[in-house]
Amino acid sequence: MLETIEFIAALRGKGSDSLSIDPRDLGIVLHLMRNHVSGRLTTMSSLAAASGLSYGAAFRAIERLIEDGLIVRRPRTTTGRSFSMHPSSELLRRWQLFNGHTHRLIEQMTGRGAQPVGKPADNMSAVIAPPTVLESKLALPRGLRLLVHADPTFMAMNALKQQFEMILGVLIRSKALSIDRLRDEIVQNGQRQASAYDLIACDLPWFGDMVRRNRLRPLDDLIAGSELDMADFLPDAVASTRRRGHQYGIPLLSTAELLAYRTDLLKDAGLAPPCTTAETLAVARALHAPEQGRFGIAWNGGRGTALGHTFMVVMAAHGQPIVNLARTSDGFLPEDMAEEHLRPMFDSDAARAAADYLTELLAVSPPDILTMTWYDRARAYANGHAALAYAHTLLVNLFEHDPASPAYGRTGYLPQPTGLSGRPISPLGGYALAIPGNIAEERVAPAWAALTALTSAGAAKLFMTNGSLASPRFSVNRDPEVQALSPVIGIVDAIARQGVLRAWPRPPVPGISALISIAGEEIHDMLSGRKSRAAALATAQSRAEAVMATPGPS
Repeated sequence: MLETIEFIAALRGKGSDSLSIDPRDLGIVLHLMRNHVSGRLTTMSSLAAASGLSYGAAFRAIERLIEDGLIVRRPRTTTGRSFSMHPSSELLRRWQLFNGHTHRLIEQMTGRGAQPVGKPADNMSAVIAPPTVLESKLALPRGLRLLVHADPTFMAMNALKQQFEMILGVLIRSKALSIDRLRDEIVQNGQRQASAYDLIACDLPWFGDMVRRNRLRPLDDLIAGSELDMADFLPDAVASTRRRGHQYGIPLLSTAELLAYRTDLLKDAGLAPPCTTAETLAVARALHAPEQGRFGIAWNGGRGTALGHTFMVVMAAHGQPIVNLARTSDGFLPEDMAEEHLRPMFDSDAARAAADYLTELLAVSPPDILTMTWYDRARAYANGHAALAYAHTLLVNLFEHDPASPAYGRTGYLPQPTGLSGRPISPLGGYALAIPGNIAEERVAPAWAALTALTSAGAAKLFMTNGSLASPRFSVNRDPEVQALSPVIGIVDAIARQGVLRAWPRPPVPGISALISIAGEEIHDMLSGRKSRAAALATAQSRAEAVMATPGPS
């Protein structure tokens, strides 16, 4: 009984300190917060009814909370006669503090925390509150139209659709496509007289092509008139969406391609985690046990885009991007600054070393490796069918969040194994939201408001806590509640700060999509035994030079 008394006393004190509201208003706040988190509409009358007060007292309390800046009253119609009620950013901030303190007190009372009851929660200042509603509904007839990629972050966005519709005040109509179909749809949309979408999700390497074709609207004027903190985003993610000094996208999700390995299997075999391609081959061979249903390593070997990406980033691990980018003190510029920086590099030592490495990997890979794509390789590792895997952090939730996976709690991560260069590197992946270049002018301002809301720190945290593990914001990656989701979040944040997570292995230059396709076809022919290494790379170089010399309508 004494423990309960102390808990209630501490909770009451924290509620008074954190929320700073009249205790009689707690029923109003609870109902408002419950509906906000659930994405349900709150009206003045429903809030009064749930308050536990008489109607007169409830209405006076609500008006006082509005005056104090804790409740937002937003018009529901153009006449302004009907309103919806929402927690303000200040109330959300206070509630987030109270939420953290409450969880800490519960942990302490149930024996999961070691600190005495009443001690403030650690790092609460770094905890990001949920996003608040826009003060005015978006002026978007037919609602907000999104074109996105079918991956965990956008699936999380779809699962939160009702909540974001409440935040933005309009219906959200979203089309989610696979990577190749998404690019085709962006291209087709750019050829329309008026865009069918308000916002599009663009893979980071596509920005060079899309900007050259005027398919994206520059955002500089919109950024200048906003409070968007571009310094909070990973620098290379921002650089990937910039072209000739102009910004064309805002990062929504950023992933790192890492080498995942089973810590238990390496420990049992007395093996150290591999840091080079030679060590990776040695570890994969040692752990390759087909008779047990386990193979050495999983990677993208599927013909076309999947293998093209693999070859491009393995070339980078051997010290050379797929085109002849300008060198810097710590790597390469991610952008072409002259024509010479668009010269394909299939005829290089790095390309030959990358081709040889992939050839050697075949012997310790699953039998279906030449059809394997991003999801397949992550699933093979999650199911225990691979001891190592090249894996995007976007998909590590398949084993990080699944206690039934043999890899659950038994996974370590490293940057890409290095080849000729000896410099650790992790290719930056991800998507940014952009506004189509042919959007109707009257939809630009509300589309920008939606873009900034969907890329905010609060929204990024929502995505992370609903299935995604890929945030482009430093503040979100430092949030203690986010870091508790998976060790990979802290790892990605650390390698980003160390300059290991880079954009140049997947450079956003014009023609990159064609180069990826060429690599994915020619290297697949080589791995399938239809061509020699020399023939495959020579053909790839010839095709790539022709494409870069006379770029088509991509």
